[in-house]
Amino acid sequence: MEKKYALYICTGCSIGESVNVEKMSTLAKNALKVPVIKSHFALCGKEGVDLIKNDIATEGVNTLILAACSARVKFEEFDFPGCIVERSPIRELAVWTQEPNSPQAQMAAEDYMRMSVVKAQKGDLPEANKVETVKSILVIGGGISGMKAALEAANYGSQVVLVEKEAKLGGFANSLYKKIPTSEYYKEPLIVDTDIESTIKAVESNPNIKVYKSSKVEKSDGMPGAFDVTISTGETSETIKIGSIVLAAGWKPYDAKKLGHLGYGKLKNVVTNIQFEEIAKKGKILRPSDHRPAKKVAFIQCAGQRDANHLPYCSAMCCATALKQAKYVRQDEDAVAMILYKDIRTPGRLEYYYKEAQNDPGVMLTKCEVKGVTEAAYDNVYIEMKDSLLGDVTVEADLVVLATGMVPATLEDPVLNLGYRQGPGLPDLDLFNGFADSNFICFQYETRRTGIFAAGAVRQPMNMSEAQEDATGAALKAIQSNEHSAVGMAVHPRAWDVTFPDAFMTKCTSCKRCTEECPFGAIDEDEKGTPFYKIGRCRRCGTCMGACPERIVSFKDFHVDMIGSMLKGVSVPDDEDQPRIIVLCCENDAYPAIDTVALQHMKIDPAVRFIQLRCLGSVNLVWIADAFSRGIDGIMMLGCKYGDNYQCHMVKGSELANYRLSKVKETLDKLQLEAERVGLVQIAIDDYGNLPKIITDFVDRIKEIGPNPFKGF
Repeated sequence: MEKKYALYICTGCSIGESVNVEKMSTLAKNALKVPVIKSHFALCGKEGVDLIKNDIATEGVNTLILAACSARVKFEEFDFPGCIVERSPIRELAVWTQEPNSPQAQMAAEDYMRMSVVKAQKGDLPEANKVETVKSILVIGGGISGMKAALEAANYGSQVVLVEKEAKLGGFANSLYKKIPTSEYYKEPLIVDTDIESTIKAVESNPNIKVYKSSKVEKSDGMPGAFDVTISTGETSETIKIGSIVLAAGWKPYDAKKLGHLGYGKLKNVVTNIQFEEIAKKGKILRPSDHRPAKKVAFIQCAGQRDANHLPYCSAMCCATALKQAKYVRQDEDAVAMILYKDIRTPGRLEYYYKEAQNDPGVMLTKCEVKGVTEAAYDNVYIEMKDSLLGDVTVEADLVVLATGMVPATLEDPVLNLGYRQGPGLPDLDLFNGFADSNFICFQYETRRTGIFAAGAVRQPMNMSEAQEDATGAALKAIQSNEHSAVGMAVHPRAWDVTFPDAFMTKCTSCKRCTEECPFGAIDEDEKGTPFYKIGRCRRCGTCMGACPERIVSFKDFHVDMIGSMLKGVSVPDDEDQPRIIVLCCENDAYPAIDTVALQHMKIDPAVRFIQLRCLGSVNLVWIADAFSRGIDGIMMLGCKYGDNYQCHMVKGSELANYRLSKVKETLDKLQLEAERVGLVQIAIDDYGNLPKIITDFVDRIKEIGPNPFKGF
C-alpha cells in the first residue's frame, strides 16, 4: 500500500515533563521526514484515540508511529484495522528508566522514536496466508481423558473422530473396582463407583462423535487445519481430513518384573496396584496363591519410582490410590492395611482423604525405605524396612501391593505415526521418560507439533480427576487451533499473528539450515532437497530467518533488513567514554522483564538501547556485523532460559542463538574486534529485579574492553 505517515507523541504519564517533546517533533519532521506530527496529553484516552481515528478517516493516514507507552499495554485502544501501527516505548525506556530532563533521557526517547519510524518504513501491512481447512478434531485414546476431550469438543459443535486401540472404550478406568470421590473427600462414602459406563454411553451416543474401536492411527501428515490421518481397523484403512489432534493415549504400569528386590514374579502374593484392583472387583480380597482372605496387606509406595535406576519421577496418583485400596482391605473389619511410604503426597482436598486414613485404627502408615521383600512361611512375605518410624524392622504380610507408577503409552509406540522430518512421534522430556514435551511451563497442552495437543497421563502423571480437567483444556486448545487455522492465523504463542515467512526461493542454496533448525518441523524438503513451508505448522518465531545465511526469509513486519536498519538508526556518542550497547531481547520473557523494571521505576544504564525480537532464534549474525560497523560498542542478547528445564516459548530460540554465537568469533576476527563484545544472558520473566545489575555489569565489561574502533566512521 502507499503509506501516509503520522507520528503521535503522548505527553501524559510524565513524558511531557521528562523529555523535550518539541525537540522530538523537530527531529521527526526534519531528519525523519514524517509529514504529520501531533501530540496529546492522553493519547490512549477517548479524545486521543478519536484524534487518530479522525486523521485516518479524513487525512488518509495509514502508517502510525505512537511514541507513548509499551506495546504490551493499551493494545486494544491502539488497534486500528487496516493501518500499520508501530509503538515507540518512550515512557518505559526513556522516561521511567532514565533521569527526567537529562540528556540521556532525551537521547533515548529520540532513538526509540527513530527506530519506530524506521520499522514503519520497512514494514508492510500483515496479510494472512489462507489455505483450505477443516475444523474436525481427532482424539487418540478412548480412556477418561480421550472421552472427556471428545465430549467437550462435540458439545461445542465440533465434529470429533475418536480412535481407541482396544475393543471397548474406558481405558484404565475399566480395570478399577472403585474410585475416589471427585469432591467432598471427607464425607461418606469414601469410595464410589467409577461410573465409567455412563461416560462411554454419552460418547457412543453423541451424534458429533464417530468412534473407531480396535483401531489405530496408521499415519498422520499435513498441518493444522489440513491433517491427513489414516486410520486402520483390522484389514481395512481409511484416510480422513482432520483440523487438529488431541493425543490422549494414556499410560501403562511400569514393568514390576524389573523390581526383583521386591519379589514380583518370584513370590505369588506380591502384586501391583493395578492387579489389586482386579482382585478387589471380585468382591473379597483373596490371595492369588491359595485364595485365602488376606488379613494383613502391605502397600509399598514408590515401587521403582523416584528412583534414578527406574522412574525418576512421582506418578501423582499412587498415594491416593493406596489410601483408597486400604479402604478395600478395611471393608473386612478384622483386616489390617500397612502403607509403607517414602512420602505421602495428597495435595489439595485429597488431604482430607489422608486424614481419614490416619484416623482408621486398622490402617498403619509409616515412612520408611523398603530394602527388600522375601518369602515367609505359608506363602506369606517379609518386608524389610530401614529408617522407618519404628527403626529398622521386618514386618510380615499376607499380601504385598506395589505402587509401580505410570509410564506414558507413547514411550514405545509413537501412536501418532507422524510423517514428519523430525520423527513419527512427539518429542519427549528426557528427564521424564517419554512424557510428551508440552512446554508445560508456558503453554500446557501445546506440543512441539503445531495443532497436536497432549492431554492426560501421556502429558504428565495425574489422577482421573486431573485428567478430565486436562482433557477439557486440550479440547479448547484444539478448537482454538481450528479457528485460527481457518483464517491463516498463528495458533500459539503468537495467537494474533497473521504474518508468515515468505522466502525468496530463487536465491536459496538448499543449505538445509532452516529445515534443521526449525523447532516445529514447519519446513520440509522436496526430492531435490529444496525447502518448502507447511505454513500451518509455523509458530512465526523467525528461527528460519536467523538461520538463513542468504537472508532470503522475511515476514511483512519483521525481516533482516528492518532490524539491521533499526540498528543503524541508533545514535552512537562520539565521546569514547560513552559506549552504545544494543540489547536484542526476546518478546516473551526478556522484554516483559524490562517492562517490569520500568514499571518499578528502576534505573537502567543509559548506554543501552533495547530492540524487541520475536525470539532470539531469529537473530541473524549479519546484524552483529551491521551494528559493529556502525560503531556500536557491544551487543547483548537477552533471552529465555534453555536446557532441560527450558522456558523458551519457541523451545530452541535461546539455545540456537547461543550456538550461533559460538560462530560469531570468526565474524569479529574479520572486523578485528573482541568476541567478548557480544554476550547472551538467560533470564526468566520473574527475574526482573536482577536485570539492571546484569546490564550494568555488561556495560562495565565493554568499558574495560574499550570503544569500538569503528566509532566515528
